[in-house]
Amino acid sequence: MGVTPLVPAGGGAADPTESRSPTAPLRRARIDASAIEHNVRVLRERAGTPEFLAVVKADGYGHGAVTAARAALAGGATWLGVADPEEALALRRAGVDAPLLAWILHTDADFAQVVAAGIDLGVSSEEQVERVAATAPGAAVQIKLDTGLSRNGVDARSWGRVFETAAALERRGALRVRGLFSHLANTSPQEDALAEARFADAVQLAKGAGLDPALLHLSSTAAAVTRDQSAYTMVRCGIGIYGVSPFGDPTSLPDGLRPAMTLASEVAAVRRIAPGTGVSYDHVWRAEVPTTLALVPMGYADGVPRAASNRAEVLLGGRRRPVRGRIAMDQFLVDIGDDAARVGDEVVLFGDPATGAPSADEWGAWAGTIGYEIVTRIGPRVEREPS
Repeated sequence: MGVTPLVPAGGGAADPTESRSPTAPLRRARIDASAIEHNVRVLRERAGTPEFLAVVKADGYGHGAVTAARAALAGGATWLGVADPEEALALRRAGVDAPLLAWILHTDADFAQVVAAGIDLGVSSEEQVERVAATAPGAAVQIKLDTGLSRNGVDARSWGRVFETAAALERRGALRVRGLFSHLANTSPQEDALAEARFADAVQLAKGAGLDPALLHLSSTAAAVTRDQSAYTMVRCGIGIYGVSPFGDPTSLPDGLRPAMTLASEVAAVRRIAPGTGVSYDHVWRAEVPTTLALVPMGYADGVPRAASNRAEVLLGGRRRPVRGRIAMDQFLVDIGDDAARVGDEVVLFGDPATGAPSADEWGAWAGTIGYEIVTRIGPRVEREPS
């Protein structure tokens, strides 16, 4: 089938030597720190707990850990949370001095450096409790409990023994139990209520062993906005502070939150194609009528999910445009019909729907996943820049 050369729609050859800098980013994630700050304020007011932990693990869910941490603190967060101690130490090296909790630990690690940096450790077993006390005497720990998620966290059958061990170590000054926490499965209101009841039982058991933790926290974003927090002293909000839905539904972003990331690229080439022309790998889409395709130089190496091929949309020229054919490693194509586009025109993959752009949650639905994964998997070739 016939094709025309790669030219800007509307005529004139594409000039690769035009004034654009060869180092100008083709792929960019604009991060609105003010949106993170705003979202923290909204979520903290809604939760109503004395303390608020902003989760900035996984490089701030792809937004930049330091940027996210500083914005969250400006919005009223009193704690920061990360997955592992290395992430916490990186924040300390960047000058972030707020209270920090890290909760995925290597049991054989020496925790002295971490504790010396003022980082609380989330412990999930008796072995971890003992290891922390042995390698970092005086450490502050928060005991993670499994209340039904079946991931990390002390198994309910071991709660009593772990509490007794921790209390004995605390009496000797070997460690301090600052908190107890768990995580809800968000399966149903009934399952969450059962987990809350289990957690309440654990708190009483801990107090019976002689522990008196100041921090009690169970809820991430979803529960923070849907469940009563009066029994707890802190919530841990992650995805919500970035303006992405915690419910896996593009239509269910809690009121008042706004997306903090806009993922954008630009048109790299424009091509007019004839009816019947196959597009991209495997020709899973063929043009039924003459149309114009715009090439976008991003792909699954940048976190654009291949599973969204032939389903997703982008914002180009003030309108949403459908992705056509397979999304490749470095590029994909969008159909602009008979409209005009030029090399260098901005393409927004996702951002704030108020601008007309798709959301990260919509990309999650198109790819059969969730918005969390979309923003977190944005690759290293994508340049983060302030919006």
